[in-house]
Amino acid sequence: MPITRLFIANRGEIAVRIIRAAKGLGITTIQAYSEADADMLAVRMADESVCVGPAKASDSYLNVGAMVKAAKDTGADGVHPGYGFLAESPAFARAVAEAGMAFVGPTADTIERMGDKVAARQAAEAAGVPVVPGSKGRVDGVDAAAAVAAEVGYPVMIKAAAGGGGKGIRIATNEADLRKMAPQAQAEAAAAFGDGGLYLERAVQSPRHIEVQIMGDGTDAVHFFERECSLQRRRQKVWEEAGADCLDEGTRAHLCDTAVALAKAVTYCGAGTLEYLYDPATKEFFFIEMNTRIQVEHPVTEMITGVDLVQEMIRVCGGAKLSMQQDEITRTGHAIEVRLNAEDPLMQFMPWPGVVGALKIPEGDGIRFDHFLYEGYTIPPFYDSLLGKLIVHGATRTDAIARMAAALEELEIGGIKTTAPLHKALARAPSVQADDFHTQWLEPWLDAGNLTTSANGGQT
Repeated sequence: MPITRLFIANRGEIAVRIIRAAKGLGITTIQAYSEADADMLAVRMADESVCVGPAKASDSYLNVGAMVKAAKDTGADGVHPGYGFLAESPAFARAVAEAGMAFVGPTADTIERMGDKVAARQAAEAAGVPVVPGSKGRVDGVDAAAAVAAEVGYPVMIKAAAGGGGKGIRIATNEADLRKMAPQAQAEAAAAFGDGGLYLERAVQSPRHIEVQIMGDGTDAVHFFERECSLQRRRQKVWEEAGADCLDEGTRAHLCDTAVALAKAVTYCGAGTLEYLYDPATKEFFFIEMNTRIQVEHPVTEMITGVDLVQEMIRVCGGAKLSMQQDEITRTGHAIEVRLNAEDPLMQFMPWPGVVGALKIPEGDGIRFDHFLYEGYTIPPFYDSLLGKLIVHGATRTDAIARMAAALEELEIGGIKTTAPLHKALARAPSVQADDFHTQWLEPWLDAGNLTTSANGGQT
């Protein structure tokens, strides 16, 4: 049954994005908010809103019971989790379904299966998707890990079986490193995810991070091509592109076909992303994980395909079939997204919450700014520092970089520091312009002083 009253169990720019998509479908929107977020833009935009608890996320946006009760009390028939918070919580998806509402995402069982990195890797192998050589499952103790590492060869990545976001990951270059790092990784994973399970993979040297956007309706699945997300700081993406110019057409087609095969194999419903490491030297790609939600960087895919992914996931999770076949999905040009965070990149990315002053948003063909700001808005210090995403589209990658550079010069967010200087410097960087970088490129580039004011001719 189509969703008619959608409860948004999230905040910030993704809440605004969901409200815009839902209103475009004629759906009534109900925004959840914490006591610290009563004045956020999504609350002002939604048809209805409801407070779900105190500022502390564990008492509000991460509180399954409070969220489900609020959704039921307000008469919602669908719940969109956005990204982060409860978006990949099987307990939340299960509670929503048991309360008789549609969860805008895959089933709890699918989230559980694909959220466990070991189970996801096994599902990928069964679907014929290449995976990085590594342990067959969870490793039981340091001695077992050392035996696996000796078999696949150093360096190896020690990874948490649960969770994501780079937590619990270590790279060991020899057995001594492994024996020292494995207990550390296990403790970090246990603290972050409540699950200290680990597994090992061979560390691919200087890889590109490539991901494929898929959408399923529980029976069929399609892809919306790939994204390039190698520019990362502390394993967090800062600059994302669609498509990946480092791929040739044959590799792109194979990569996207494997993603669809895996989505169909797990009868996927909703939007999802399969992430891969790509070795440009050998043109090999390896599945690393699946994110069972809409991604922060989904707008670049929307810019090159012209498809509203958030609307499509609301439709299919309300029971509709996919509205398009694979041969109807095409791509045009190149898109880039940069993440604007309330941080000072010239001061080691120090958090910078505060009151938004004058706001000047760039406009024009091929420019989009997804955000939740307004002049006078006080950014609360309790949550993620992401303020918004500046997205541009150009005929070619070179055109898109030039448009991004111009848009960044126009953008003004008064009263606070943001990561705009980082992106201005990246747009000028010869390696970025030449598409010559990988997942371990950005941090050494920062350490080499390329972001200081003097290194950029006084520009910030």
